[in-house]
Amino acid sequence: MAEEPEQAEGGEGPLSLLRSREPSSRRLVVPSSWLSPPGSLPSELGVWFPGLEELDVSGAGLSALGPEVLGLGRLHTLLAKNNRLGGRGSLPKGLPGSPLGRALRTLNLSGNRFAQLPETLLGLRGLRSLSLGSNRLQSIPAAIQGLSSLEFLYLGGNFITSVPPELANLPSLSYLVLCDNKIQSIPPQLAQLHSLRSLSLHNNLLTYLPREILNLVHLEELSLRGNPLVVRFVRDLTYNPPSLQELAGRTIKTRNVPYVPSDLPGNLLRYLSLASNCPNPKCGGVYFDSCVRQIKFVDFCGKYRVPLMHYLCSPECSSPCSSASQSSNSQSESDSEDEAIVAARRMQKVLLG
Repeated sequence: MAEEPEQAEGGEGPLSLLRSREPSSRRLVVPSSWLSPPGSLPSELGVWFPGLEELDVSGAGLSALGPEVLGLGRLHTLLAKNNRLGGRGSLPKGLPGSPLGRALRTLNLSGNRFAQLPETLLGLRGLRSLSLGSNRLQSIPAAIQGLSSLEFLYLGGNFITSVPPELANLPSLSYLVLCDNKIQSIPPQLAQLHSLRSLSLHNNLLTYLPREILNLVHLEELSLRGNPLVVRFVRDLTYNPPSLQELAGRTIKTRNVPYVPSDLPGNLLRYLSLASNCPNPKCGGVYFDSCVRQIKFVDFCGKYRVPLMHYLCSPECSSPCSSASQSSNSQSESDSEDEAIVAARRMQKVLLG
C-alpha cells in the first residue's frame, strides 16, 4: 500500500512527517507538500529509508534528483513523472556505478522537460523498463543499445523524427511505444527484435512500413492509426540507374563468375559480399546500392491493406515492357504477395483506426 500523507500536528513540518515514516518501509510516495525546500528531496533520504524498494515522487515539483538517491541500494522502482526535470544536473552524477544504478529496474521520467535522453541513463545495464513519454526528445541516441536488459521502452509524445537502427540491438525488448511523434520511416533492422510483442506507431508521419516487419513473428499488436499510410498511400517512387561498379558486381553474381580473395582488392570483396537477392522469384537478379523501391499492399488479418516497402533489382521487375513479360511479372508479383499475406497472418491484432 502507498504511504498516505499525514496532517501536521503540533507544528510538525513536512520533513518531520517524512522522517516519521517507518525506516523499514519498502514503498514510499512523497507528495510535494512534504518537500522542504521545494524542488529537491531531503539529503537524508537514504539514511531514513535504507530498505526502500519503490519510490514515487511524481508531481512533486522536482527540478533535480540529487545524490540523496544514490545510496538506495534496494530501490528497483523509481517513479518521477510530471516534474520539472530536464535541465542540467537533473540526474545525479555517477548514477550507473552507484548502489541505486545497480538495483534500478523500472524508471519513469514521463511528463518532464528532457530535450535529449540523458547520457547517465545509458549506463543502467540492468534497467528493464524506461519511460520518457511526453518530454521534448527530438532523437533517440544510438547508444541506447547499451541498455541490453530493456524490455519496455516508452517514448511516446515527443518530437522524435527518426529511429536509429541500433534500437534493434536490444534482445529482450518486448514493448516499444513510439506513438505521437514525427517519425517518417522505420528502419528494416527492427525486424531483429525477435522478442517484440507490441509496437505502437500511431500518430506519426509514416507513409510505408519496411517489408522486413513481417519477420517479427512474436508481434501481437501493431498500432498504426493516424499515419499517412492509413489514409493515403505512396505510389510515385524514383529509381536511380546503377553505377558501372554495381553493373559489374551484378554480372559477377548472376553469372557466377569465379574469383578468389587474391583476385580483388579488399574493398571490392566486401562490396560483392553485400549483394541482395531480388525478391521477385521470376527474376534471379541481385542489387547492391541501386534498386527499385516499390510499395506492396499486404493484407493484415484479411481486412486491412497496409503498404510495405519492397525492393526490386530493376524497373523491369515491376514495369513490364510486353504482354508476355506482363503475364510473367503479374504471376511473380502474385506469388510474392501470397507469401507476404501468409506471413502477415502471424499478426494477431492490427490497430489502424
